[in-house]
Amino acid sequence: MTQSSISSTMLSRRTILRGLGTALTLPFLESICPVVRAAGADAPAAKPPVRMGFFYVPNGMHMPDWTPKSEGELKELTPILSHLAKHRSEIMPVSGLELHNGWALGDGGGDHARSVASFLTGAHPNKTDGADIRNGISVDQFAASRLAYLTRFPSLELGLEPSAQSGSCDSGYSCVYSSNVSWRSDTNFVNKEVNPQQLFDRLFGGGSSADQAENRALRHRRKKSVLDFVLNDAQRLKQELGSVDRRKMDEYLHSVRDVERRVATAIKLEGKEIEAPDYARPEGVPAEFNEHAKLMMDMLVLAFQTDSTRIATFMMTNAGSNRPYPQIEVSDGHHDLSHHQNDAEKQKKIAKINVYHIQQFDYLLTKLREVKEGDGTLLDNCMLMYGSGLSDGNRHNHDDLPILLAGRAGGAFNPGRHLRFADKTPLCNLYVNMLEIMGIDADKFSDSSGKLTGLG
Repeated sequence: MTQSSISSTMLSRRTILRGLGTALTLPFLESICPVVRAAGADAPAAKPPVRMGFFYVPNGMHMPDWTPKSEGELKELTPILSHLAKHRSEIMPVSGLELHNGWALGDGGGDHARSVASFLTGAHPNKTDGADIRNGISVDQFAASRLAYLTRFPSLELGLEPSAQSGSCDSGYSCVYSSNVSWRSDTNFVNKEVNPQQLFDRLFGGGSSADQAENRALRHRRKKSVLDFVLNDAQRLKQELGSVDRRKMDEYLHSVRDVERRVATAIKLEGKEIEAPDYARPEGVPAEFNEHAKLMMDMLVLAFQTDSTRIATFMMTNAGSNRPYPQIEVSDGHHDLSHHQNDAEKQKKIAKINVYHIQQFDYLLTKLREVKEGDGTLLDNCMLMYGSGLSDGNRHNHDDLPILLAGRAGGAFNPGRHLRFADKTPLCNLYVNMLEIMGIDADKFSDSSGKLTGLG
């Protein structure tokens, strides 16, 4: 990259440093904005974009430990939400929302499968464990289809358990419904990425497939970082930046290297060989749940920070997951515990799992809050929804869902409050608000009946 090309690149919101099989997108840099504005007298001041994310947790929630007792200001946090105490002013629990098409509606059992299939689509999935799957487009993919031209990746679909392609998982429902929250169309679901190495390569790979393969082989053989392939360009670009942006860029490059090192360490711990030029991507993921979650969330932060994508979904686990959590002294399966039949000991264990999941989300919010962007933080410019398509897993009910909003959505949200809407208010009403905030004109989405009021 020549000095003149660097100056040209400065006009781009998404400066990209390229090397052999590498594309390193840089974060929002203040030094870029004045140059953009200088291009025309009427050019508006640059403002960081809003990012939208959806985070699904399975098997419902221990609602007594979730729902705030009073509406309005979050003066007292519940036992589960207390683990987000340092983000009290950035979160907004929302009560009263319903996933109407998650109910059986004559189809019998299968509430876990429907809780995922309907969560972002608002649709009632066709009950089948065969090839005739049918659902609806999900709100993330609806937005991605309209904003795809803005970012390298229209959307990212992430999770900690693999997507299924077939099979029967819940009372006659295909495993496809239980393990995929994103749908491009009625019949086209989107597999999620669960492998940190593959996600890293996707985010920081560039050029042709052959270039990317050569880059990976060279990195593994010489124990190099992706940063080694763009270091010279990075150093030249830094000379064009102010002191604040130089520090921001150094912090970003350090974050990339830290994630890269941790990914490589996780692979080694899985017994994978990473030195051979023809190294095959590992099938395994980190054995530790929280390390797996942190790696995936760290890369999501980098993707948001660099505006590589503005839309993401994250499934903590698949619907009906029966994963035990011995790391928090819960050896029983999660799904089994959700059928607690009001047994106090089982409810305590469910609550512990709920806390463990929210702690992973707390990690993400903390990382987003640490990234300075514009006059605020990256979290200020995020609009994140965390929750489940079930309330009480024992009752299998889809009303009064555990829904939490986080971030300020670029100023559109006024968090730090608990909002309660009329019982059975469609969850999709919230999605109409979120689409509008993303700049998408949509008066209706799925079974919505309007928009929610009072979010701002």
